[in-house]
Amino acid sequence: MINIRPVSDLRNKYPEIEDLVLKEDEAVYLTKNGYGSMVVLSLKKYANILKKLNEDNMLEDSFGVRDIDKALEEAEDEANQVNVKYYSHEEMKQIARRIIDDK
Repeated sequence: MINIRPVSDLRNKYPEIEDLVLKEDEAVYLTKNGYGSMVVLSLKKYANILKKLNEDNMLEDSFGVRDIDKALEEAEDEANQVNVKYYSHEEMKQIARRIIDDK
């Protein structure tokens, strides 16, 4: 369940918010004048978010893909299409050699 609290609760009900964040491992969303202001997270949860973000960025940097599962599903769907031509390793070497020799 999403915990939305006024920012004044941070001062007035700190132990209650601390319990939610640390013991319940939940994020607490703070509002100021009825609008979202900030989010309070445990250090552990924050570190996990940063780690996941870093992993996603590494995937994108390395493979040009943000969602590796989706990319694998798309590749599998493509591989299952009957009108797709596949080449063996030897065929690819021959094609590459022809391209190199023609230039």
